[in-house]
Amino acid sequence: MIYVKRDPSRIPERLLKVAARAQERLEQLPADQRQSFIRKKAHVWRAFARYLAKMSYGKCWYSESVDPQSFFDVDHYRPKSEAKRSKDVVDAGYEWLAFSWENFRYSAQRSNRRSTDEETDDTTGKGSWFPLADESPRARWDDRCEHSERPILLDPVNAADVRLIDVRDDGRMAPSQTCIGTARIRVERSIELYGLNLPRLTAARLKVMRDVIELHTVLMQTIEAAGACVNVADSLPIQKQIDVIKKRAFPSSPYSKAARAQLFRLGIGELYPQPEEATETE
Repeated sequence: MIYVKRDPSRIPERLLKVAARAQERLEQLPADQRQSFIRKKAHVWRAFARYLAKMSYGKCWYSESVDPQSFFDVDHYRPKSEAKRSKDVVDAGYEWLAFSWENFRYSAQRSNRRSTDEETDDTTGKGSWFPLADESPRARWDDRCEHSERPILLDPVNAADVRLIDVRDDGRMAPSQTCIGTARIRVERSIELYGLNLPRLTAARLKVMRDVIELHTVLMQTIEAAGACVNVADSLPIQKQIDVIKKRAFPSSPYSKAARAQLFRLGIGELYPQPEEATETE
């Protein structure tokens, strides 16, 4: 999971107006008709998919997956139909956010939908889960205080949330070193529900990390050769090799969170790409 900067300028005005009209109609309906209306208007949020995908370079906002054989959903971060708070507690959820694009997250189906992994038999996927921290306010249709809630699930559009999670040297996601208390619980629960440590995801991160190690090894060999042959140092492709390593950590690259973790693990955090470099290259 890396931070996703939402950009409303990428969304056509006509689509925003369609969502606004659906919201206006929803606000006028009696409570017993809202869910039926929301289900009939599923095409509204689905139409946002291609524009949300552009904001994350085609990657799932939760897992960074770019698998072209996987289906992707427009997930409602706060569930639109029901919200499962615990095994025994379920409430009506956040109907008023059904057409709010700010509640949409571009998600691979394995992160969004409940399913059982064939390799591990573990059931993962966010589904309608949306637990809150103890004593958190709980928003309702007639008290829309969602901005005061304390969600357990990490949100990729919140930079502070993203800093809580890191990639271990075995490719598995885990709480960062400074993540303690409730923050640690949030990370562990998010990893479970978003399915962030499914075997194929872990393997994909490991591959990226190994690639960074190999690129770094070649770079160090080139630098060593430059030190031994001063006369030819300027002709060696050191900067090109540095640029290749940096690209692995760009937001547009697959599993860039893993690449970034590996850069710091190798002690070459100075190769961490700056925002202006990523923008210029992408």
